Amino acid sequence: MPTIAQPSTDEPSTDQPSTDEPSTDQPSFDASSFDIDAYLGSSVHLLPQTPRLRALHTVMRDRGARRDAFLHASDLVIRMLIKAGLDLLPYERHDVTTPVGATYEGLRPASPVCGVSVVRAGESMEGELRAVLPDVRIGKILMQRDKETKQPHLYYTSLPADITEGHVLLMEPMLATGGTAVATIRLLLDKGVAEENIVFVNLITVPEGIDAVCRRFPKVRIVTSSIEERLNENAYMIPGIGDFGDRYFGTDIGLR
Repeated sequence: MPTIAQPSTDEPSTDQPSTDEPSTDQPSFDASSFDIDAYLGSSVHLLPQTPRLRALHTVMRDRGARRDAFLHASDLVIRMLIKAGLDLLPYERHDVTTPVGATYEGLRPASPVCGVSVVRAGESMEGELRAVLPDVRIGKILMQRDKETKQPHLYYTSLPADITEGHVLLMEPMLATGGTAVATIRLLLDKGVAEENIVFVNLITVPEGIDAVCRRFPKVRIVTSSIEERLNENAYMIPGIGDFGDRYFGTDIGLR
């Protein structure tokens, strides 16, 4: 079963971010002019598309997959993403003495690292982050789309008090239209996090989502395991994975 991390003990806030209106300046997406190669390796870091990764995606995307198999495959890919995100952070020289008395020229993180999950689906990534960094502090942000305005609305935030002092792994499995991602990143910037210190970790994305984030925040880095073909008329990613949060937490009752 997945490990669900506890919320940060820092005082939660329900204040709205000052710029929580991502669609008002949303440039229309032009698929014909979008060039993913302009982002790959700089803003967007795609996991190597190995046969093993494709096999794991096959399990995750199978609508008939057993839940235990889905969880196992998902956790393996999430851990790959977490490790890839940590590889993007700065490290400093740190020598140690080995058991045989030799000096090993090692490395250690040059700045603190914390996680921030976008509730609820982002909480699926907390367990693997804690498995890699047992003492990591994790904050939470809850955004939900307003039914009338269609805009992401902030309902809850609980962030580590020292979040501005280091790097942030922002965790959200799916980057589709980018509206929630844009609002969440703006909230972190409003709280004083440097744009270049944000690494956005997600399972799958589409060109529309990449365009929405990278145009506004060119210093934010995205780590993903798949770039999907497109969004359909219902804003589902194609070929897609369904509602990842519902499938991960066992609450899926509809489209998978």
